[in-house]
Amino acid sequence: MITQIKGLHHVTSMAGNAQANNAFFTKVLGLRRVKKTVNFDAPDVYHLYYGDAAGTPGSVMTYFPFPDMPRGRPGTGEVGTTVFAVPAGTLGFWQERLTQAAVANLAHDTSFGVNRLSFDGPDGDHFALVEDADDTRPGWTGNGVHGDVAIRGFHSASMRLRDDAASAELLKFMGYQEIARAGTVTRFAVPSGTARMIDIETLPDMPQAGQGAGSVHHIAFAVENRGKQLEVRQTLMETGYQVTPVIDRDYFWAIYFRTPGGVLFEIATNEPGFDRDEDTAHLGEALMLPTQHEHLRGQLETLLPPIID
Repeated sequence: MITQIKGLHHVTSMAGNAQANNAFFTKVLGLRRVKKTVNFDAPDVYHLYYGDAAGTPGSVMTYFPFPDMPRGRPGTGEVGTTVFAVPAGTLGFWQERLTQAAVANLAHDTSFGVNRLSFDGPDGDHFALVEDADDTRPGWTGNGVHGDVAIRGFHSASMRLRDDAASAELLKFMGYQEIARAGTVTRFAVPSGTARMIDIETLPDMPQAGQGAGSVHHIAFAVENRGKQLEVRQTLMETGYQVTPVIDRDYFWAIYFRTPGGVLFEIATNEPGFDRDEDTAHLGEALMLPTQHEHLRGQLETLLPPIID
């Protein structure tokens, strides 16, 4: 069994418009843009990272905004809801703020006996806020969001699957334990770490998802360093999973594999972090390019749409 995973690292989705995406996460949700870079495989597309002050693993939502990308079709085989933790007693603040921002499909519901506020992002991507009095992580403050109400980071993420059996076994193999069930949803958690919960929603009659703007591209789990990552990779391969070689993503090293339910998993290192090429006080301000794309800077700075903060 894998014991090196310490909860979520980041969640990466796709969007249709970089400006709208940036405005939603910084000006509405009050997160910090911690990196403005480009897609390694398509450098004419941004890769935007949002999180807490330092882009701490477990707080970072990332996006590939492909201009004019059609919306995805929700379904099974994907992460359906990404859930953020907020301090106890703050859902009222967030309901008022999201209402004023005309956020779509704002609604109260409960999850495992806890009140939450669910809503959609600008591309129909589905989110929720859950009050968590035990989460003491400091949130990023700005754009009218103060420290006593700020988003702390991820609380959990929910996968929609037609059959949960094989993916549940995979999560258990990855060190997660089943801790609760509610209707069609089963909750798993690692014993320690931040952003430590994953839900599986079993929907046998729901069609397969079609990826597009608003779809989660992959979900990443955190390990401390490259040594731990190599241990995880070896264990997964010995179990029969097809795992990519280690890929340098500048701010972390990554490996990827496809789960039985169709969701793309990544295992990412907590090192080196987002301050490797920018001072912490100025994270996310300049366009940072991977070394292999630096020679394209002049072209990309002309081609990429401006983002007005």
